[in-house]
Amino acid sequence: MSALQTLAADGVTGSLGSIGYGLAAIGPGVGVGIIFGNGTQALARQPEAAGLIRANQILGFAFCEALALIGIVMPFVFGK
Repeated sequence: MSALQTLAADGVTGSLGSIGYGLAAIGPGVGVGIIFGNGTQALARQPEAAGLIRANQILGFAFCEALALIGIVMPFVFGK
């Protein structure tokens, strides 16, 4: 196998991994937007519950970002 064929095969694999992560990042991105949008509305409606709302926002953000991190690891795990 020539060096050019090897480079082409590795390049395609890397590109597919990037596309896979891009698709995997869409869900958590939308989720974070929904979490903080609804949290802002909740704070506007009930300012006295700010501590509880903010804690739930941070917890939801952490779960969404965990999905994004899993999405970035999967192409490396299953890529080769």
